[in-house]
Amino acid sequence: MEKVPGRLPAKSRGARCSNGFPEGEPPRPGPSTPAEKPPRPESQSAQPADGWKGERPRSEEDNELNLPNLAAAYTSILRSLGEDPQRQGLLKTPWRAATAMQFFTKGYQETISDVLNDAIFDEDHDEMVIVKDIDMFSMCEHHLVPFIGKVHIGYLPNKQVLGLSKLARIVEIYSRRLQVQERLTKQIAVAITEALRPAGVGVVVEATLCKSRVNTSGVFKQIHLDIICIYLST
Repeated sequence: MEKVPGRLPAKSRGARCSNGFPEGEPPRPGPSTPAEKPPRPESQSAQPADGWKGERPRSEEDNELNLPNLAAAYTSILRSLGEDPQRQGLLKTPWRAATAMQFFTKGYQETISDVLNDAIFDEDHDEMVIVKDIDMFSMCEHHLVPFIGKVHIGYLPNKQVLGLSKLARIVEIYSRRLQVQERLTKQIAVAITEALRPAGVGVVVEATLCKSRVNTSGVFKQIHLDIICIYLST
């Protein structure tokens, strides 16, 4: 290819490589060159903590330590929205919102072993156990908007049964996290399977998610999605 004086080849002009420098130009040595850092332990796995094998991503002490940072983040959000965090109606909003978010996601502070302690009973019962209409509230991890609904659980015991109220607690542990409905359904079923080793488990989650979008005409619309997820295990 014939070189034109004063011009770079088309491929090189404006091209960037993964290290942030123009393609073909090596990083300049010196203190300004960022050193590569080893990956943080939590970034080595993309899987969310399942709460079963003792993972407790957050504690009450973490809540107290992180509350100021979380409130400051909400203050920044208010400013970015064009609001004045110092006006009377918003003075305490960042702290209230931070506390509410910690409450909505309190499932990160609990594990299944906390719930199942002394709640599994030996019982020679082989008929299906069904608990319906368990209230569920969760937060969509994609938009941080709530979705609410009902959970229905059925299982075939295998010489062991679980206190009925504990099924609702299992639902609460997994729903009070940043979630997607498909994973929530599976996590509930897997937790029951791990706890009881039943002959079979079925979980149905019926939920409504409120989303918003702007259509091609620029009109803002609310969308209510009714989603049903079913998970069966034997």
